[in-house]
Amino acid sequence: MSKKMKIGLLTGGGDAPGLNAVIYAFTRAALSAFPGCDIIGYRFGYRGLYYNEYMKLDLESTSGILHKGGTILFSSNKDNLFDYTVVENGVKVKRDVSDTAVRNMREEGVDVLVVLGGDGTLTSARDFSNKGVPVIGIPKTIDNDLGATDTTFGFDTAVSIVTENLGRVHTTAESHHRVIIVEIMGRSAGWITLSAGIAGSADVILIPEIPYKVENIVRKIKARDAAGKHFAIIAIGEGAREAGGSAVVGKIVEDSPDPIRFGGVAAKLAHDIEPLVDHEVRAVQLGHIQRGGDASPADRILSVRYGVHAVEMIKRGEFGKMACLRNGRMSEVSLNDVIANNKYVGPDDELVKCAKALGMSFADED
Repeated sequence: MSKKMKIGLLTGGGDAPGLNAVIYAFTRAALSAFPGCDIIGYRFGYRGLYYNEYMKLDLESTSGILHKGGTILFSSNKDNLFDYTVVENGVKVKRDVSDTAVRNMREEGVDVLVVLGGDGTLTSARDFSNKGVPVIGIPKTIDNDLGATDTTFGFDTAVSIVTENLGRVHTTAESHHRVIIVEIMGRSAGWITLSAGIAGSADVILIPEIPYKVENIVRKIKARDAAGKHFAIIAIGEGAREAGGSAVVGKIVEDSPDPIRFGGVAAKLAHDIEPLVDHEVRAVQLGHIQRGGDASPADRILSVRYGVHAVEMIKRGEFGKMACLRNGRMSEVSLNDVIANNKYVGPDDELVKCAKALGMSFADED
């Protein structure tokens, strides 16, 4: 481009450790690749596009953020500009306000929009691409459930945090001969629960993809009692469900594009099994602890790779695509192939087989 390059960047959806590392790496790589370019970061995700609220991203504003969790741009998982809540005549209605965002970008002189987000955020990125906006996506979710990339940043940090907490409840469970059930994020994907369950030496691992049977959990606890192990740790994904049942819904968030929020399955399971075992059963819900705090070294490195590769994609004009990691190498994939291409744990997944080989139960087999 003959004129000075101007790049917009936003972080949408739930936060994840590594977002700031991407911003850090992208800003430095872009300033090196396009000397004199302007980079602006829209605040609160797509809401910033609608209200044209942004901050300047440069060496000074991004200094010292590589290791920090969260996002200096803030985020929102409720602002789908293609189905946005506005107030008309005192009444809340849904409207497609995406043209306002496109107009704001054009008036601001933005040449490229870089979007960091998960499935919902990247769906809007694709839709903006279809409206003629040069868009580049970067995958973000602690759930690691985007099928178009091998790994998403934030996942390693979440697994590390859950693993640490499983270790902490292990000691108190053993001290009091209790069964402790730890509820873990991931929605309908069990990757965090499975990985942390193995690393944290859980006795029972319950994931959304493999429905469990209460009687099999009880059998596992009693088998441990018979072996002289008078306690048990159960790692359960928030979207896990009993065979023949459904996931436990914590609440409905009406103004969210994804209104169903799972939560409470650990408490339900504790209620179900306590009358059937000779133990006090406690439920622990880790909640947002899993996505908070500083990014792990692995996530920092992965985030840097994503940020730098996004700049390479701009140099090559690879728009309408998402940066991805495939077979250990950075690549790119069409945003059309990202949407609704989620990956889930298969019952014959290698990690499932490994866990079972270690004697961990998924409470699925009679």
